[in-house]
Formats: sequence, structure tokens, C-alpha cells
Amino acid sequence: MWVMDRDMLSDAQWARISGLLPGKPTDKGGRAADNRLFVEAVLYTARVGNPWRDLPPKFGNWHSVYVRFARWEANGVWSRVAEALQGEADLEELFIDSTVVRAHQHSAGASKKTVAIRRSAARVVG
Repeated sequence: MWVMDRDMLSDAQWARISGLLPGKPTDKGGRAADNRLFVEAVLYTARVGNPWRDLPPKFGNWHSVYVRFARWEANGVWSRVAEALQGEADLEELFIDSTVVRAHQHSAGASKKTVAIRRSAARVVG
């Protein structure tokens, strides 16, 4: 059976972003004891490219993870994290998928060369 490492984020990476996330003891409202697990779930989905419904059960209920992801997006949490990390960009935070990769307009196929079609000499009726 294939087992994925639990942590995609190193402790150093987590330390860099944990203070930017909602649910800290200094924040109003509930405390988010599982912020790291939630961020790991989002990174897993981004890395694997799976639909939210296919999120492994160890990350919790897929719908709860999706709703929280969408709420953080609406509140600008992901933008703040990206802004904080952009000055320290290395390839560890880089995800590329087909939604951001564009091919040149002429890369859709081979060049279209037209060849004159000639009738076979055997079919000529005299």
C-alpha cells in the first residue's frame, strides 16, 4: 500500500505562514487547532490535482475542507500568504498546471501544407 508523507510543509515553512492564518489565540472567534492539517489538505489537492471529493479521509470531510478553502479565499487569506512568501520565492511554492500554461496559437498541430491533387494516369479515359 502506498503511503504519502503526512507533511508536505516542513516545520520551517509552517513557521513562516502559521502567523498569517486565521484562528490564532489572539484572533476573535474560534481557534483553529487543525490549520496545518487543513493547509496540508489544500497543498495535497493542488499537487495531485484531484477533485475535492477525492480528498483522502485523513484530511477530514472534503466538503468542510472546501468550504473553509473558499471562505479563506473570499477573506483574502491566500493572497496575504502569497504576498508574504513572494519575496522568498523558491521552487518549493511553485505549482504549475494546465490552467496557467499557455501554448502558442500555432502549436495546435503540424503545418497545413496543401498538395495539388492529380488524377492517376491509369484512370484517364481517352
